[in-house]
Amino acid sequence: MGLMVGIQVIMVTIQLRAHLAFLMLPLFVFGVPTDEPDPKEVTTTPSSCRRCCDPLNSHESPEAAPDLASRHSLPYPMPEVRPYINITILKGEKGDRGESGIPGKWGKEGPRGERGPQGQKGSKGQMGAPGDPCKHQYAAFSVGRKKALHSSEGYQALIFDTVFVNLYGHFNMFNGKFYCYVAGLYFFSLNVHTWNFKETYMHIMRNESEEVILYAQPSDRSIMQSQSLMLELQEKDEVWVRLYKRERENAIYSDDIDVYITFNGYLVKPSID
Repeated sequence: MGLMVGIQVIMVTIQLRAHLAFLMLPLFVFGVPTDEPDPKEVTTTPSSCRRCCDPLNSHESPEAAPDLASRHSLPYPMPEVRPYINITILKGEKGDRGESGIPGKWGKEGPRGERGPQGQKGSKGQMGAPGDPCKHQYAAFSVGRKKALHSSEGYQALIFDTVFVNLYGHFNMFNGKFYCYVAGLYFFSLNVHTWNFKETYMHIMRNESEEVILYAQPSDRSIMQSQSLMLELQEKDEVWVRLYKRERENAIYSDDIDVYITFNGYLVKPSID
């Protein structure tokens, strides 16, 4: 009987020790609670609390970041949260083209480039306007008359009705005068057909001066008569043919079909300024 009581006492004692050990286990695992702060936790103040996405403090180095989790005695690691923004959702449509800005300053002139390939030949252009007659270094004319002429006045200019050559229009057909536009040495010649029993009396004139005479006395035969000369003309000089009437009738012959009367002139050599 006494043995049974002792055994029961032992078993109760063992159970009490087991319960006591179970109660003391948290103290060994987590430590005894105390009011004194841990030296490692002194630096951790409420102001140092942060979110997981906040950057590190300026006084903390990147190497100290891994120790942050160890200073917070947490039962589980804090996940690292990194925000992600989908740029394609925020991108809008392409806007309109803006106005051109103010042109900038001209830069320095660059080096001359190489000569390019020869282009294709262009089409022929239109004829230009007539040039200044004074610039032409040529002058020539040859005119004739088909109608006979009797002098009715003391002095009468010989007018021509046929043009063979009138280079640049230097000979005026309305008044029978050649106008000098190119100064220089000229050659002139006059050919007429005399009239039977009539006198032929003519002058080749330069301006208002008689230069040479063409003369034929009255005769029972009509003949061809000619005169020629060279003149050194200045610009704007005039050369023409004049009939002179005296006591007898002055006339030159033609039959309205053939050309018996001709007056010619051309530039031999222009003057050198």
